[in-house]
This record gives sequence, C-alpha cells and structure tokens, in this order.
Amino acid sequence: MQKLRHLPFVLAAGLAFWAAPASAADGEAGPYLAARLAGADSDYAVAAEYYARALAADPGNSMLIENAAISELARGSVADGLKLARQFDETGGKSQIADLLILADLAQNEDYAAAVSELVRGRSAGQLVDGLFRAWAYLGMGQMSEATAEFDKLSAVGGLKSFGLYHKALALASVGDFEGADAIFAGADGGPLRATRHGILAHAQILSQLERNADATALLNTAFGPEGDPAVRALRARLEAGETVPFTLVSGPKDGIAEVFYTVASALGSENTDVNTLAYARVAEYLAPKDADAVLLVASILERQGQHALASTEFDKIGRDDPAYLQAELGRAGALVASGHTDTAIEVLRRLAKDHPDRIEVWNTLGDTLRREERFDEAATAYDEAIARIKGEPEVYWSLYFARGICKERAKNWTGAEADFKRALELYPDQPSVLNYLGYSYIDRNENLDDALKMIEKAAAERPDDGAIIDSLGWGLYRLGRYDEAVVQMEQAVELMPVDAVVNDHLGDVYWAVGRTREAEFQWRRALSFAEDSMDADPDRIRRKLAVGLDKVLAEEGAKPLAVSKNGD
Repeated sequence: MQKLRHLPFVLAAGLAFWAAPASAADGEAGPYLAARLAGADSDYAVAAEYYARALAADPGNSMLIENAAISELARGSVADGLKLARQFDETGGKSQIADLLILADLAQNEDYAAAVSELVRGRSAGQLVDGLFRAWAYLGMGQMSEATAEFDKLSAVGGLKSFGLYHKALALASVGDFEGADAIFAGADGGPLRATRHGILAHAQILSQLERNADATALLNTAFGPEGDPAVRALRARLEAGETVPFTLVSGPKDGIAEVFYTVASALGSENTDVNTLAYARVAEYLAPKDADAVLLVASILERQGQHALASTEFDKIGRDDPAYLQAELGRAGALVASGHTDTAIEVLRRLAKDHPDRIEVWNTLGDTLRREERFDEAATAYDEAIARIKGEPEVYWSLYFARGICKERAKNWTGAEADFKRALELYPDQPSVLNYLGYSYIDRNENLDDALKMIEKAAAERPDDGAIIDSLGWGLYRLGRYDEAVVQMEQAVELMPVDAVVNDHLGDVYWAVGRTREAEFQWRRALSFAEDSMDADPDRIRRKLAVGLDKVLAEEGAKPLAVSKNGD
C-alpha cells in the first residue's frame, strides 16, 4: 500500500489526546490533566476513567466528550464510545471520531441507506474510508452499478488506485464475479495489485472458484514460500487435496466495510502506532470480531504502544480451533514477557511446544525467552529441538545456531559454542553479529587474536555505527598491545553506547594503558554507576581497579603486565 505521507486520509487533530478543552472548570482540571497524561502514555483505560470524571464536572464540554470517545474506542469499549459519539452530536460540533463511531454502528446494523445518507450530509471518517464505505453501502442496498462507480472514482484518485481496485475486486468476488475479480488481481483490468496477505489469500480463493487450484497453490508458494503461517498452510492443503475452496474473505457488504478499516489500519500501521491507527483497527475488529487478522492487528499496535495487558486480552480472543491460534499464543507470550510475567510466558511456550512440537518458531521463541532469563542450558535445549526440525533451506536458520552458540558460551561450553558460531557463518558468511561475537570471544579468551581482529574489522566495516562491534574492535587492539589505536576505537564506542558499563570499563583500561590514569578512573567510576543494569560487568573488579590500579589487578590475576604486552611479548 501507499506510504502514509502520500495518503490523504489521515485523521484530523480531533482524535489527538493533547487537544485542549474549550474551557476548564475547577472540578474538571485535575482529572483532565490526568487523562491527558494517561493518553500520552497510551494508557487508554486510565484515560477513559479520568475523562469520565472530568465530564461529571463539565458534562457539556465537547472536547472532553471527544477525547473520552477515542479513549473508549482505543481500549475496545466501542459501545461506550458510541454513546459518547451520540452525546457529542448533541453539542452541534464536528468530530471525526464521533463520525467514525456512528458510521461503524450503522454498518454493524447493516443500515446501509442511513449510512449513505449520513455520508451525503457530511459525516466523514476520512476521504478514503468515506469512498470505500459508500461503495460497499451501495452494494448492501443492491445497487451494484453505483458501487462499481464509487470504486472506479476512487481508483482514479492519485495514491488511492490500489485501494479502489482491491475493494472492487473483493466486491466482484462477493457477488460471484470471480472472472472479473481475477482480472483485477492478475492485472488484466487495472492491476496488478500490490501484494498484501489478505489480497493473496483472497486471490487464491478466487482462483479455486475458477477451478485453478494449481495456480492458487503456486501463488501461495511464491508469496509465502513452501511453509507459511498456519492459515496459509491450511489453505494450501485444501487446494492440493483438490477441494474447491469457497470465497470467504468477504461474505457481504458488512465484511467489506470491515475490510476497509482493516486495509486502512494496516497501511497506517506500517508507519504509525498512534491512536488514530488503533481506532481504525478497533472498528475493523468491531465489525468482524471473528477475523483473527483484525484481532492480531489490534494486538500488535497495542504491543508497540506498550499496552501489554490490553494486547494480551486481544490474543486471548483467538480460540484453539483458529489457524491463527499459534501466532496468537506466541504474541501472548511476548506480551507476558514485556509486562514482567516471564515465568507465565515460559509456561505458555512450553505448553505450546508440547501441542505443536513440529513448529520451529515455538522452540525458537522458547529458547529466546529462556536465554534472556540467563537460563542458558534450558535455552540451548530448546534450540536443539528447533534445529532438529530444520528441513530444506537451512541457511535461513543461521540465527538458531548463533543463539545456541551464545548459550553454550555463557554456560562455559566453549567447544560447542565455537562449533555453533562457525556453523552460523557457514550458513551466512560474514554475518556481522556472528563475526563480532566469535571474534570478541577469542579476544576475551586471549586466543587467535590476529584472526579475531580481522573478524571484528570485517564486522565493523559492515556496521560502523554499531557500538558493540566498535567496542570489540577497540578491545581487540588493546589485547594486541596497540593501545593508541585502541583509544580511538574505544572513545567512539563510548560515544555510541555512553551508558554501557562494559564499554566504559574497557575505555578506562585503555586509558590506563596509555598513562591517562585520571581519565581511566573517571571511566571506571562511570562503568560502576551503570554496572547494576549490566549482566556482563564485574563491579568487584572495577572497584579493585579503582583501589589499586589496573597493573596490580592484572598481577593479582596472573595476567601479563601491560608493559610486556605492549612490547609484543
């Protein structure tokens, strides 16, 4: 779909939480400010509560009503949002969020004639939505020619052609004109359309209705590869079994209008995660509550907004019999981790792995979650299960070997770790993260220093702004006794990662090596201030360096003194 900056359907400022009220009564100012703060943090439930309090003090304030409506819609309380929209109408003002909710309610009740009348009177949810909504409403009234004219009118507007054509194709398919729909999708009549997941699935169903299952299967394979998500695999299986798959993406005008909001939210979602995008997604879900894709879209927006509890509620809506259940459970596990319930997330993933033992992504996610918890042996076992299930195109799974290598290295199994890092590089030669980790590990072990430095230099050339890689480069130069060169790299690393304990600690060591002892002590103190948030920093060692200096610490550890290393011994 088109980039957001090219789409003339961005919602008006009336949807923004920071819109100021027309007036501020004494009893309403506190709750209003609290509501605005909650809205700025996308905490819609709290915002809705405080807007309700503010409205109790000033029930006729149109701006408060409007903001309360968007809060209710955003948190999923469409019915409460609709009441507020109607209340806003009584003020005589103009609000796009109120219009959006009232039009959605008309679609929900399939009152298409009233919807068209409202659009004619000037009610609007944005240019693109209005045009598509009107076209589907005409279809609901049995006026196919008027519907087609509306779709064609939109298709003639710069930037909106693909939207108009896509919905026209869906409308044709919904009334049984599969030849006409295929002509659009295939490009014979105004297309071809830019591929979206919904569009590809719709086209596959259309091709099946035209007794072209082989073409439908080829379309899925080209778009999603030989696997794909569970819904894609289920559709492919039906096609390969020779079944004539019904066209179900849009069964009628109401589904078509739901798809309008889903289409717009998806297009906006690639650029924004703001409340405007969420509003469209919520309406799509309201009109098509059994559409797993709409539910997942709402959940993904909430996740990116940091509203993990609301996102988890969305994931819970998808039942076990839905092909999207696996994706929803993986999403729920991620929301649980983000909200601090990691143990519960691990339980969810273990149960999912038991129920779906063949799914690599489940084992991979379990491994990633355990690894973040520093449960490295358990994580490595999960990655073992994922790797054991690799079939074909193993190069795409290089990250599994890399992740398992990290776990083995952390668990002090260097032989296994080194083998996994090398295997990852066989699958993805010169992958910067792997080169850096393996090179740094060699340096940290004081092994293969020349080769390690070459690896890190290659990684740094690929990612010159990656602080971790530049830190590795500086540390490698330090270990090789090339202190002056190390200073340059370590100073750059600190610029890139100013609050990283390990990087600041390294810069302190490098400064000490070139005789800049006061600056070294300053960096060690900085490192110590950040050490609490680092799993790799050694605060006791940093304190010892501050107490007696690096030279004595190295002597206590049995390491070579800096002067000897500097001379190349």
